[in-house]
Formats: sequence, structure tokens, C-alpha cells
Amino acid sequence: MYTFPEKFRPQRRTSLATLLTSAVCTERQAENIAVPLRIDQEAMKSPTEGNLDDCLLNKVDLRRQWISQMVEEVQKVVHHLTTEISHQDIRFQAIPCSDTYNENIKVLAPTHFLVTVPLRGLAGYREARQKRWRYYTLQGGRLPCPLRDPEALQQWLEVEQFLKNLWQWHEADVNIEGDIVPARVLQVFRKLVENAIETCHLPGNEVSMLMDRPGVWVAVETFAGPVELELIPSVEIPTSWSKKARWPPCLRRWPSAERVQCIKSFGFSLLACSNYHWQLSFLRAEQVLLEQLDEDGGCRRKCFQALRQMKEDVWCPGKRPVITSHHLQMVLFWTCEKYPHPKDWRIFSKAFLRLVRKLHKCVSQHFLKHYFVRKSNLLRYANSGELDAMAQKLAFFLKNPEITLS
Repeated sequence: MYTFPEKFRPQRRTSLATLLTSAVCTERQAENIAVPLRIDQEAMKSPTEGNLDDCLLNKVDLRRQWISQMVEEVQKVVHHLTTEISHQDIRFQAIPCSDTYNENIKVLAPTHFLVTVPLRGLAGYREARQKRWRYYTLQGGRLPCPLRDPEALQQWLEVEQFLKNLWQWHEADVNIEGDIVPARVLQVFRKLVENAIETCHLPGNEVSMLMDRPGVWVAVETFAGPVELELIPSVEIPTSWSKKARWPPCLRRWPSAERVQCIKSFGFSLLACSNYHWQLSFLRAEQVLLEQLDEDGGCRRKCFQALRQMKEDVWCPGKRPVITSHHLQMVLFWTCEKYPHPKDWRIFSKAFLRLVRKLHKCVSQHFLKHYFVRKSNLLRYANSGELDAMAQKLAFFLKNPEITLS
């Protein structure tokens, strides 16, 4: 049985329908809204009109404000830290504050944020023309044999792949035999972050490095408690589309050809989050695709928000959950492609359960392809036990999609 955190806990029993609807509605929508009563996997009942539960609506509004305020606090801290880092090393770019959406901060879970720190001085990207194996120690010694070929979402990166580059990218602190090595970039970046934390004066926020995990992690104390930030240096490539992203496939109806060209125009990024290979990222393209979901009047975004609410509160809670909001976006995109017609997204109850079934299938099989790079598996290295536990919760929900809150 699911229980709300104490400060958000309603004092009476509430059906799943009220929970799901309240998770995605605003106060303006709360006066008169279609609420699905009981959702059955085989035969679904039509939604009926009803009033939204004030307690749950208040809980959702408080939660939205809570996360919004945390993001506001976090981006101020990130701005101060990256500004100091940029002063110390010109290769790392400062992240500005934004009053709206900050494209460099991604909320993967309520207390787990991904922060991409753009790298400066690498422009005019082109795909590498030759293949060669190269693995090095951090000291620069070449390993005698290759460890493994880069996976679908990974690639090498040579400084000569950029027509314009700062001379600092040829320095030995990040470059080995012409390759920009992620492990060395992270080594330099980690030291810069440590120095910035010591030198920056951040009133009201306690900031500390987390040393017990790979990569660069920072804990920030906010008004609602600690938030963990995963800081990843990022090479922004807005001028081209990765050859590994063979998207869209033939014979697909969603999204439209015009939308595809728009999405591709945002390019991709390469993230320094492993020792040897740069990881492909399409966060900008994914955000554009997510923002323009319901121009036909459908309920795709509403279903996604409900799915995320249930995932965070019931199926997979925690500080660093095995399934994040990024995984849920992939589930949504795959389902939208399979069901491209507007009529498939008219009835919230049917559309929502369709997403839950897709999520259950992916979690059960430990297999979820990236929407743009279809040879990948985003769950390849995920904890099997946590995936199996979540699959059981999803199976129970699909068997009886009604939850009682106490």
C-alpha cells in the first residue's frame, strides 16, 4: 500500500483516478474534469464527471512548487560554481540562470539532477573518417589490447574532428595522441569543482563533493533537503546529427517530416561520463519533441506526467532510482510512434494504461532502446534486482489498477 510523505498525506481514502488526474491538472482544470473511475486492462469504463479532491490537488501543487524552488536554488549554485570554474579554465563554460526552462539542468528524480556543463573552444564538428583502436591509462600509456568496441551510444572524439579548436584542447591534461579522453577531462573538471566549492561563497546553501561514486557529484542543501547533482562536461554539437542516430526509420507516421527536421536541427551532445568513450546525448531534441506532443489536442503529456507521478511515488521511489524520468520519456516516444493517430490519445484512461504496459514490458525484459539510437539498451547495466522489484509492482497495478491511499 502506498503512503504519501507526511506533509502531503491526505486524510481520507482516494481512488487511483483522483490520484492520476490530480497529478497533472492545474487549479483552473479542477472545477469540472473527466475522472476515470476504475481502469480495467480488458474492458475500460468511460470516464465520468467529478470534482477533484482538494487534498490531493494541494499535494500536487505543493510538490510542483517544491521541485520548482529546488531547481531555482540549484541553478543559482550551479551558476556560481561554473562561473568560478570558467575563470580558472576557459575550456569550461559558465551556466547562466534562467527564469524559464534551463536546458543544462535535467530533473531525473526529485533529488537527482543531471547538470551538463558545456565545453568551450570546439566548433565545426565532422564525423571521424578512420577507425582505430585506442585505450590509454590516465598516465598516457597505451594499453596493449583493446578492451571493447564503443557501444551504440558511445564514440571516440579526436580534437581534429573540429575545424576550430582552442590550443588548450591539445594539452596533455586532456589529450592523448590526438584523442580528447573523457577520463582526463573529468580529472581536470573534478579538481576545478573542488576548488570552486572552496572559493565560492554561497550563502544559505551547503555544497559538498560526493567522493563515493564515479564521475563528479555534488550535494547541495536546499530548503527541502539535500539534492544530488551529477555534473557532466558536454561537447555541444548543434550543427549536425549523429550518424549513429539512424532516425527516423522508414514507414513511420509520427512525428511528421517537418517536425523531424526541426528536431534534428538541434543536433546532439557528447558527454564525458566514462573513461574512454564519449556518450551521445539528445537532451535538446528530446525536450523539443516533448514540448510539442499535443498539438492535435491529445493527452500524451498528461499521460506522461501521470506515469512519472506514479513512478516516483509508488513504483520506483528513491534518491537514485533505477528508472528515471529520462527512461519514461523513451517509453512515451516509443508508444507515440506505435500509436501515431490522434484518436489513440483522446481517452486518458486507455492511453495511460498503454504507457504502463509498455513500461512493464521494458522493465520486465530489462530492455529499453534509446528512441534515436535504436541499437542501444538503456537498461543494460541497470540493477536487475531493482528492475524485477519494479516489474512486480507494475504487474500488480495492471492486474488491479486501483490504489487506496491512507
